[in-house]
Amino acid sequence: MTPAERALWGGLRKRQLAGCLFRRQYPLGRYIVDFVCLEKRLVVEVDGGQHTEQAEADRERTAWLEAQGYRVVRFWNTDVLGAVAAVVEAIGGVLEQ
Repeated sequence: MTPAERALWGGLRKRQLAGCLFRRQYPLGRYIVDFVCLEKRLVVEVDGGQHTEQAEADRERTAWLEAQGYRVVRFWNTDVLGAVAAVVEAIGGVLEQ
């Protein structure tokens, strides 16, 4: 895991967020997602700078995941590292929807 993924995992693991079980580095189809809550069908991706160069691949990946019934939320590494509590709170808000 990247430093940002490790920081976010600290707020997602052990059902800390809304009692939801998150898995990390989980395979879905041909993709491995950073985090997923299977029960809520929520995928959380933490993106580094390389994602600006692979925007089309990310769109295809998101489209496939959404076609499988998952909601996908993305955060930049810098956002996670700068305000992990706010990112966890934002994910909690998505879970409540």
